[in-house]
Amino acid sequence: MSDVIAEYQRWKQQGGDLRAKARVAMESRFRELLTEAVKVAEEYHADFGATLKPPVIVTSFRFKSGKAKKSAAPAAKKAAASAPPPPPPAKPDPKVTALQKKLATARKKLDAAKAAGQTTRDLDDRIYEIEDELRLAMDAG
Repeated sequence: MSDVIAEYQRWKQQGGDLRAKARVAMESRFRELLTEAVKVAEEYHADFGATLKPPVIVTSFRFKSGKAKKSAAPAAKKAAASAPPPPPPAKPDPKVTALQKKLATARKKLDAAKAAGQTTRDLDDRIYEIEDELRLAMDAG
């Protein structure tokens, strides 16, 4: 019975060693393929002036555009070469726009109240509240 257990443990150890070697080999091959893909994408961009788009299944690579060093990570280069052009500037959030309008109106009322010599504490508080809401809306958006 102990021979079976010992044999099983040896088999398990060999499987673990093989698994570790396979993992290293797969990671290495993955990096090689990404490096090659980056080179193809850069050549395509240089020759045709357009960027190659990755297949639909590839969505997890992220990249910040700009000239990177040659020694940068290949995954970043792959994403750079294959990233679609940036979308046009997004329209401002309607909530932020509405808060900005409210803030402008409140400030006009504050200026008018100061010019008339009225108390401004309520208006100061309201401006503070609107500015806080605006700050939160901009952080969330």
